[in-house]
Amino acid sequence: MKSDVNSDEKSKSDSENYTISSSVDLSKSDDELSMADISRKNANPVSFVSYAIVLLIAIIFPYWAGRTLAAQSTTWVINHTSFLSPIGVLFISWIITVSLFTCIAMAVIEPKQWIWRCALIVFLALEQFIAGLCLLRLSFWYSTHVVYGSAASLANAANLGIISAGLSVAVFAILFVGLLVVVPKKSKLNVFTRSWASFILFFAIEVIAIIIVIFGGFMTAM
Repeated sequence: MKSDVNSDEKSKSDSENYTISSSVDLSKSDDELSMADISRKNANPVSFVSYAIVLLIAIIFPYWAGRTLAAQSTTWVINHTSFLSPIGVLFISWIITVSLFTCIAMAVIEPKQWIWRCALIVFLALEQFIAGLCLLRLSFWYSTHVVYGSAASLANAANLGIISAGLSVAVFAILFVGLLVVVPKKSKLNVFTRSWASFILFFAIEVIAIIIVIFGGFMTAM
């Protein structure tokens, strides 16, 4: 009896010392854990904060550098980009922005793969640098004309590439959410909600957008 009492007291003491941090049984495989337990098991606050800081730097510093070059070294920028064509610049900015959104999606789908997070930072920094250098805003034509004058066509083309890629993501998001809400689970159209089909739909919308920009009179309007 005494042994049973001691055992009960020990069990009670262990129960009282049980904390949230130890609520996940690390010996179990991911298949035996809930999504919340898996997230708690894989959580790394230091890594998360460090990555958030790097992301913030990738957003602020490249944009500031590009904006500074545009404002203080305009002639240098014009001279070193004069060999480029508007179509070429359009494709460069469009590809970089599409790659950025692709990396964001892959980082969400494959959170354990650091290659996508690293690529995200690289493409984000490139996109922000181009945005700063080309004075990106919705009404960018006036700003680029004031800063770059007759050479503003390159900056305008870069801005069109970024904006077209961004708007395409918005269109894709609306279509994807619409499919999730409207299409029944047993419908054949539900195939578009799968990851591989979603990526095909995403890239198809992006290609349509860049074709519209090229042949829709936007380039000649610059």
